Amino acid sequence: MSEVKTKKSVALSGVIAGSTALSTVGQSGNDLHYRGYDIKDLAENCEFEEVAYLILYGELPNVRELAQYKKTLVERRDLPDEVKTILEHLPKNSHPMDVVRTAVSALGSFREEDSDHSLESAREVANRLIACAPGALLYWYHFARSGKRISLSTESNSVAEHFLTLLHQQAPRASWIKAMQTSLILYAEHEFNASTFAARVIAGTGSDMYSAVTGAIGALRGPKHGGANEVALEIQERYKTADQAELDINERLARKEVVIGFGHPVYTVADPRNPIIKEIARALAEENGSVIHYEIAERIESVMWREKKMFANLDWYSAVAYQEMGIPTNFFTPIFIFSRITGWAGHIIEQRIDNKIIRPTAQYTGAENRTFIPIAERK
Repeated sequence: MSEVKTKKSVALSGVIAGSTALSTVGQSGNDLHYRGYDIKDLAENCEFEEVAYLILYGELPNVRELAQYKKTLVERRDLPDEVKTILEHLPKNSHPMDVVRTAVSALGSFREEDSDHSLESAREVANRLIACAPGALLYWYHFARSGKRISLSTESNSVAEHFLTLLHQQAPRASWIKAMQTSLILYAEHEFNASTFAARVIAGTGSDMYSAVTGAIGALRGPKHGGANEVALEIQERYKTADQAELDINERLARKEVVIGFGHPVYTVADPRNPIIKEIARALAEENGSVIHYEIAERIESVMWREKKMFANLDWYSAVAYQEMGIPTNFFTPIFIFSRITGWAGHIIEQRIDNKIIRPTAQYTGAENRTFIPIAERK
């Protein structure tokens, strides 16, 4: 009988797989910088469009550049009628992640990237996707629920306000717009995570921007990468009081159960995004007149730190903030897409400039030196 190797599979955690000028993650255990700027400064002082411009063009825009960039995005919000027809034919029970993935792929057939894959054409596709991805999801959402074909035009010049307006079909509160702006900034870029690496692998083959972004969405669709904020909400909604949550979480920890929303594969001290989104979640809860959900989340956070020294990551309080804004739970991960398109596009552009195919080597664990047996002699 042939011998089969039993070496343990080797993950790529901690292995340097390429270079990027877009972000640094966890270099001191709890830091995040986009092109050298601290995430706290960007989240507290910028609109999402400023950060998208920074990632795609390399510098923060001035007033004139930001106004022109916003105009560029507004002009690209609508979808071809053919893509709308495709969205109308998707099942009503489709997962929103599948809807956005399908829309991006379909758009690639009707608004193709220039064949030369120039920097200008790459940015054009990136800007189109940033502008129209929220509308694609919400066009399907309203059509699937009521058969209504909504207009993808709004008075807003920001992605955050545009999304909330299309979702609720009315002007959102100023506090909600600010909260969504900040959330989009916090999720915009995160170095070589699974979906970004998938996008770079596809880009390295010479493929187009739409294919690379579609592949990235596919990677984000997996529950080990995206979806943590959805699971976080499910956990938080188990409980009616903070005391009940503390008691149950302690029991679950005693059974060695995993609590989603805590710890991170790169950050070792804390997630620098957590205190930012936590404050937003608290403010939204107070504004809505009920802090029970926030208090439950905060109590679980304190238990996890006390018992396991595990810190809450961005997803934990994003779940609270999104619920306070009336966002459907299965929209949580698509919002991740709307933001991360910027980071994916930046990495796709970098990979094209690098002009190398990503082709790692595998550790073989199968049988060796097997004797070939003709088919007639096989038992």
